[in-house]
Amino acid sequence: MPNQQKAPGKLESLKIAVLGGDEREQEIARLAAAAGASVTAFGFPWPEGGVAGVHLASSARDCLQGAEFCLMPIPGIAADGSIFAEEKIIPREDLLSAMAEGAHIILGKADEGLKDAAGRLGIGIHEYEHDQELMLLRAPAIVEAAIRIIIENTVITIHNSSVCVVGQGNIGSVLTRSLIALGARVTVAARNPAQRAMAYAAGAEGLPLERLAKAAPGFDMILSTVPAPIVTQTIIDALPATALVMDLSAPPGGVDLDHARRSGRKAVWARALGRRAPVTVGASQWRGVARIIDRLRGGHGR
Repeated sequence: MPNQQKAPGKLESLKIAVLGGDEREQEIARLAAAAGASVTAFGFPWPEGGVAGVHLASSARDCLQGAEFCLMPIPGIAADGSIFAEEKIIPREDLLSAMAEGAHIILGKADEGLKDAAGRLGIGIHEYEHDQELMLLRAPAIVEAAIRIIIENTVITIHNSSVCVVGQGNIGSVLTRSLIALGARVTVAARNPAQRAMAYAAGAEGLPLERLAKAAPGFDMILSTVPAPIVTQTIIDALPATALVMDLSAPPGGVDLDHARRSGRKAVWARALGRRAPVTVGASQWRGVARIIDRLRGGHGR
């Protein structure tokens, strides 16, 4: 498999469960096993021939049995409490009780139900959705996938199009620079003045969020990276009828996509874009996860 990286550190005798996810978790599980851990997996696409050193469990509970660490996906948890997985898995006490005493769960972001269940069982929760290093390592693959989706859902070129990027965090900032490099006329809508200034320095226009509705008629596409309800009906109705409306954020999302579709506009929720390059992104996620594991086991945890 191309571009595979060696796992940092050694994890002999450690039992790790990889629960849920997609092709990225295949690489994460492989790297955990390569680092010496005993790895069980369930809930992500299982490749023909398996994953080297990884045992495929028969159920979610079987996967978690005796696990000291459980690695869950980075995408946010759905409204019903289920994690991103091939089948519905809602991690609550009945399921988590199979883990070892004093176990830890590492994931992008936990909901309150998971936090409460883990707390009652004495299981630690460790979120890495806001790990800047990890997110920036993932960003190129996510932006490549976003650009592919834009191309597939428009009848105009990105070059010389008018694009609004909502949010200027780790993904938003890389997306902005990439669109500028492709010749787009980019406006960045952000609440933070420093983020707007950063966008200006990169060659984009900065726009306060409260002026977004007024500026909307001039956009060929609006791409939101913020998981908060910013791209509302009012803003969508102000867009041209031919505009592309795309949400790149994790659940609950930041765009009223249902209204966008009802209005006749092309609307896309671009989730799980890291699947564009699962080996690269899986390796970057494992790098961050391994750092957390090392810290929790008393290592340096840089």
